[in-house]
Amino acid sequence: MTLLVTGGAGFIGGEVVRIALDRGGAVRVLDSLRPDVHGAPAPLPDGVELVHGDVRDPAVLDRALDGVSVVSHQAAKVGLGVDLQDAPDYAASNVLGTAELVAAMSRAGVGRLVLASSMVVYGEGAYRDRAGRRRRPAARTSADLDAGRFEPRDPETGEPLAPDLVDEDDAVDPRNVYALTKLAQEHLATSWARATGGRAALLRYHNVYGPRMPRDTPYAGVAAIFRSALARGEPPRVFEDGAQRRDFVHVSDVASANLAAGDHLTDLPPGAARAYNVGSGVVTTVGGLADGLARAMGGPSPLVTGEYRLGDVRHITASSARARRELGWAPNVALADGLAEFASAEPAEAER
Repeated sequence: MTLLVTGGAGFIGGEVVRIALDRGGAVRVLDSLRPDVHGAPAPLPDGVELVHGDVRDPAVLDRALDGVSVVSHQAAKVGLGVDLQDAPDYAASNVLGTAELVAAMSRAGVGRLVLASSMVVYGEGAYRDRAGRRRRPAARTSADLDAGRFEPRDPETGEPLAPDLVDEDDAVDPRNVYALTKLAQEHLATSWARATGGRAALLRYHNVYGPRMPRDTPYAGVAAIFRSALARGEPPRVFEDGAQRRDFVHVSDVASANLAAGDHLTDLPPGAARAYNVGSGVVTTVGGLADGLARAMGGPSPLVTGEYRLGDVRHITASSARARRELGWAPNVALADGLAEFASAEPAEAER
């Protein structure tokens, strides 16, 4: 069995490759090696075949899919983006790229797909009102955020809502361009499965962190941004009041979820696409993450700025019970251990 990892030279894709090799699998990587993603990428491990090309190129895809049994689709433009001028690149990289991939999989007769999706498809997380009823608030307004009113409010009473865990059956509500493209990827994978009798696992990653995480780019994740500031001797700048709830999951746990999903896809009926939340199961605040990294690196305490990004959501944490139950997967890296490793890790070649 040959596993194709699109984006396999990247942060998460590279970890999928490493763990798959450790398990003794045959691995092929398709990667465009985009400089804005990789810089100067580190060499792939021995035994990995590289197909250098763009996931939007049908000829490249046909070559990459030859003899493949399962695809782990990691290639994507990630992050919230700089501004709306990023929208065409997000749509081309994520939506068109996935459309070309599933079309090529249909031509090649490849029937298993593991898709890197994201928690961002939910928009705001789940909430409960004072009566315990589940509520999904509207997007926060600039007026509220400017005034420091960060908590989503009950549309009927105006009172703050209590955050809850989302599960895969909750409604999706993407609230920025990146989120829209991730949901479009899910719909394309679902359409492919239905049309071909294939099987797809849609892995909704939570906040992924770990060694070789891209750091000094406009699209870096919050953990990488905090670490870069601390490496410069500066306090990490925490937006809003730092109480935003997130689930930070180690990259090795995300990679193992990909392989577990690939193994268990045959448990799904032909034509099925199934979503799975992939998180640590531990709720952490953004301020708590910054504080933990500062302690691990011996750096200055975080600076809470009150700034905000309009596309950000307040709280998003989810239950990963479905992945544990159906995929036999569980995260293994505790946040304190993962942060200690992340704090001391050498930058990847692309970041030096």
